[in-house]
Amino acid sequence: PDAHPHPHPLEDMHAVGDAAAPAVAAGEHRHHGHDDGHAVATAPSRLVQIERDVLASNDAYAAANRRRFEEQGIFALNLVSSPGSGKTSLLCRTIELLKTRLPLAVIEGDQQTSRDAERIRATGVPALQINTGKGCHLDAHMVGHALQTLSPVDDSLLLIENVGNLVCPAAFDLGEAHKVVILSVTEGEDKPLKYPHMFAAASLMLLNKIDLLPYLSFDVEQAIAHAWQVNPGLRVIQLSATSGEGFDEWLAWLDEGCATVPGRKRTTIDGLRRPIAELESLLSSAARC
Repeated sequence: PDAHPHPHPLEDMHAVGDAAAPAVAAGEHRHHGHDDGHAVATAPSRLVQIERDVLASNDAYAAANRRRFEEQGIFALNLVSSPGSGKTSLLCRTIELLKTRLPLAVIEGDQQTSRDAERIRATGVPALQINTGKGCHLDAHMVGHALQTLSPVDDSLLLIENVGNLVCPAAFDLGEAHKVVILSVTEGEDKPLKYPHMFAAASLMLLNKIDLLPYLSFDVEQAIAHAWQVNPGLRVIQLSATSGEGFDEWLAWLDEGCATVPGRKRTTIDGLRRPIAELESLLSSAARC
């Protein structure tokens, strides 16, 4: 039997303007190794093979998503963090600052409710909620289904807010250009050491809620040092979704990323323009003769 089932019924339609963004219920999703105490015992070698099969299947879906993003010039980001890090507030402020400059869409992942997607839709940007039930992360298959419904436009920014969890999302590629890990100053400085796989998989760490630093004993330098111990190439931006501090640097990073994806399209088009111009010149010369 399939150890990683993903039925995708569509339910709970939520309108945005003239478009409808349904919540996608991903159904029950378990990892062997952290099921409840009533699970039937499985041999360790069988567990390893199941996990390999699951990840291989996910990688195939992720590759399909990535091809779609590249073909459409979509800059897709996978935002990951612990619960309560401020991901949704950060998204809302980001959207308000960017929505007049470029098209955006959001995929929201939570175990239950559509509250975060409703907050995003209130900004006027299309958002689709995926409820994972007992699942602890989004996977590429779920995102692929969401893309069919959400239909993000060409040359857009797609923000995927993963389920609040610093363990499982690290292993599951969604087809994104980058994983962005969010660490808030209300958490411990040693989070990167406790959850190294997530910080190692990320390209960027956003240190959020820095407006609270005067009221906390959080050591920023130590937190960044721990992150670099795990991932020496990790970019770090300090910001606050409440005060807006640091958002200029964050938006500049997004602008740079967005430019790289449509840039591939422009390179292809520019590469064709010169031979076309040369051919037109030859035809014009031949016509004069």
